[in-house]
Amino acid sequence: MRGKSKESVVLLIVLLVGLVIGGLIGDILGQSFEILTYGKEIGFAPVTVDLSVIQFTIGLKMSINLASIIGLVLALFAYRKL
Repeated sequence: MRGKSKESVVLLIVLLVGLVIGGLIGDILGQSFEILTYGKEIGFAPVTVDLSVIQFTIGLKMSINLASIIGLVLALFAYRKL
C-alpha cells in the first residue's frame, strides 16, 4: 500500500510540473503562436472568514491554456516511460 501512495504523489508532482512548464512555454511562444494562449480561468473568488480571534482567506484560481494541456500530456508520457 505504501508503494502505491508514493507513486501517486510522484505522478501528481510530474503532472503539476508539466502544467507549469507548458504554461510558461505558452506564455513565451504565445506572441508567435497565438493558438497556444487559448484557454480558460477556473476557480472561485476569495472568501474571508473572520472568527474574531483569527481571520483567514481562501481562494483558488487556475489559468489553463492549450500549451499547459500539451505539457500535461507530455508529462504523462514521460511518467509512463519511467
